[in-house]
Amino acid sequence: MPTEPGRRRLAWRLAAGVLLALLVLLAWLLATRANDVKPAPSAPSAASAGLQLFGALPIAEAPPVESRSQLLEQVRRFDHTYCSYLQNTRYPHESRPASHSPDQMQPNLPVLESHPMRLDGGGSHTEVTLQTAQSRVYLAAGESVSFSLRAQDSRGHGAPLLVTRALAQGLTYDARRSTPRMTLDFLADGAGAWHAGLTPAHGALAQFHGTIRTTVGYRAGGKDGVVLFDVLVSPVLPARWSGKAAEVEANGSLDYVLGLDVDQPGRYVVTGRIDDARGQPFALASFNDVLGAGAQQVRLPVFGKLLHDGAPQLPLVLRDVEGYLLREDADPDRLLLPRLEGRVASGQVRSLDGIANTEWQSEERSRYLAEYAKDLRQARTRLQQLDPAQALPASACAPPGR
Repeated sequence: MPTEPGRRRLAWRLAAGVLLALLVLLAWLLATRANDVKPAPSAPSAASAGLQLFGALPIAEAPPVESRSQLLEQVRRFDHTYCSYLQNTRYPHESRPASHSPDQMQPNLPVLESHPMRLDGGGSHTEVTLQTAQSRVYLAAGESVSFSLRAQDSRGHGAPLLVTRALAQGLTYDARRSTPRMTLDFLADGAGAWHAGLTPAHGALAQFHGTIRTTVGYRAGGKDGVVLFDVLVSPVLPARWSGKAAEVEANGSLDYVLGLDVDQPGRYVVTGRIDDARGQPFALASFNDVLGAGAQQVRLPVFGKLLHDGAPQLPLVLRDVEGYLLREDADPDRLLLPRLEGRVASGQVRSLDGIANTEWQSEERSRYLAEYAKDLRQARTRLQQLDPAQALPASACAPPGR
């Protein structure tokens, strides 16, 4: 008969055997469940399942085999990426075709809107449509803006309208700042429209920098409505235009050079519109660089290859120039320059002799093109290795071997 220590050893052995049997059973159940959910090439053994249970990493699955249709789609996608980038970076950022930015080619057109009458206090009156216009959104120091509104009934006919109040007020998000305001006088023109002008420099808003909101209350269709007009105004000019703008040939391109007397040095952003001799919008030229104090030059380039590709009727015309001093980490983020409306400079060049016809190059462009070309080349190689008998699809732009 076993002694007491012998009985204890026997009990421990039985317990250990039961625990081992339970672990093996549990591992088998886990392996079986895994097989039911996703069949594997071969069922894992109970021992390997037990290793996974106690933290061993599972064996990685082999990547799926790509079909010809998948590889063909990759080739087409990479080819599109390469060709699109190649096409869209032929010209530098500061000299772009007018067709790329049609919304920026007429900066001095009035802002026109039409919407159902908004009731004072909320809601709308759908039987009356309010039509509004404002001459501009950005105001440099000393500039003015005009507002107008008219009403129409549901049949599109003019509806009687009466302006009851108009208040222009500077917006602020700091309760400690004062909020200057001034009233505006809207006058009827006898044809159903009401008009008013705002010159912030004349009145309580003379020193305000930021957004000025004009709230106009009116009555139409037997109800009281409200409409809002917003403008961004700068009370100080950071620089002033000087001299006469001129067209010059430089580095194979045409540059329009403008003088600027800078009071506040910093990064200036200037944009001008270029028309051809027939008055057709041709290009958007821009300047974005740091200027020091004193007499400076702003150059608005028309890139040589853009001239060759677009073939505008010469000479060109620079018009509608606007700009600002960028104030980083500040609100508002800009101080506006006086706008130069209409024709600013007339060109003299009447032929493209001496104008370069080469694509723009930069370190960034070369780096991106090399990376996109590598992706395309690798995709074409995988497709050819899968089915050597089939011809590779032609590229939309890449030279052979890409």
